[in-house]
Amino acid sequence: MLCCADAVIAFAFCYFWNGGASVISNVVHQLNEEIRDKEIRLIGESGEQLGIMSSDEALKAAEDQGLDLVKISPQAVPPVCKLMNYGKYRFEQSKREKEAKKNQHVVEIKEIRMSPGIDVGDFNTKLKNAQKFLAEGNRVKVSVRFRGREMAHTELGKELLNQFAEQCAEAATLDKAAKLEGRNMSIFLSPKIGK
Repeated sequence: MLCCADAVIAFAFCYFWNGGASVISNVVHQLNEEIRDKEIRLIGESGEQLGIMSSDEALKAAEDQGLDLVKISPQAVPPVCKLMNYGKYRFEQSKREKEAKKNQHVVEIKEIRMSPGIDVGDFNTKLKNAQKFLAEGNRVKVSVRFRGREMAHTELGKELLNQFAEQCAEAATLDKAAKLEGRNMSIFLSPKIGK
């Protein structure tokens, strides 16, 4: 009789042995002999329709041309397969993905925290930092934290945030107006598109 730990180990062994983790992470097409359908709709290498035929006939046509038979639309009735050089296709696809990743810019949300009794010098320093973040293309969350009796004067925090938004108006647009959440009041600024 198996104990609980042995059962878990046996399941994990069978799962990985059958390709469990790798099957989840990769979406792969069925190729050549893996295609077992009776009838398929075949498309040529340059996109022309070659008609409906058995998978054996399509595989023979692929071998004659020195290409791979790839199932591109398994849900269709009958399934659609295409003649192509699959290695070249995968290489070009990975190249496109790398290029897209290289051109992608991740927008971060930078946070600036203040208290209602902030001094002018500190306020200006925080303002310069926010303008720098906005110039880099990041969103900025500006928050004011209220402590103790400061909660009775939340309007001071709202005025401070509105003043901050006015100072950043030429470089940013106000996404969300001042909103009190617990002891924090915050606004969101995002960079203007033209900047």
